[in-house]
Amino acid sequence: MGAPLVTVAIVARTVAQLWGKPLLGVNHCIGHIEMGRLITKANNPTVLYVSGGNTQVIAYSQRRYRIFGETIDIAVGNCLDRFARVIKISNDPSPGYNIEQLAKRGKRYVELPYTVKGMDVSFSGILSYIEEAANKMLSADQCTPEDLCFSLQETVFAMLVEITERAMAHCGSQEVLIVGGVGCNLRLQEMMGVMCQERGAKLFATNERFCIDNGAMIAQAGWEMFRSGQVTQLEDSWITQRYRTDEVEVTWRD
Repeated sequence: MGAPLVTVAIVARTVAQLWGKPLLGVNHCIGHIEMGRLITKANNPTVLYVSGGNTQVIAYSQRRYRIFGETIDIAVGNCLDRFARVIKISNDPSPGYNIEQLAKRGKRYVELPYTVKGMDVSFSGILSYIEEAANKMLSADQCTPEDLCFSLQETVFAMLVEITERAMAHCGSQEVLIVGGVGCNLRLQEMMGVMCQERGAKLFATNERFCIDNGAMIAQAGWEMFRSGQVTQLEDSWITQRYRTDEVEVTWRD
């Protein structure tokens, strides 16, 4: 993603100087969080951020979005997308969406590695296991592609629900907000909703219009930064592919 970031940064710097407008550098994850908070009206939720490039459990404290748990290797969306290629699932409209639809027709649960390490999760081992098992089991008619999609979703989503619930317990939170591209998966929302109901908590989630990457979420986060007095100086307007969520001072929240 380095090349697109550099391109947009050049355009933003140019426009800011030509039109005399303030420049603001926005953290991608915080864009997702602030859009989710705006749309759902969640007050102070524990956030599950799940996408093709990120998997984090986050909660706000003392002017920072603190990361309570995350993936130690690949993101959950990356795991789903790579498995879609293994069983030749179409990219139209997206691999994750097509896995979700096939999973609805799955009837047999195939046991997969369940890898939760404290507050962190790991998906690379699950992916390696199901990649190898898929060819063998499908060739032997032991299961269907729908069964494998169902099993993968159930396993990785259960892991995400577990670490989210643990973060809620630690923070005393009664709200969960799911953001990021994988967040529009209805099965993930359903599983998280069951957990919230059992805890007497409330789930906040949106559809693909606000879950997937979009310019509006960056504008919303930029607006929150600007109205609280934040402006990025031209000499500080570099780009980074590893701009962590907890590096940003959240000046617009109490």
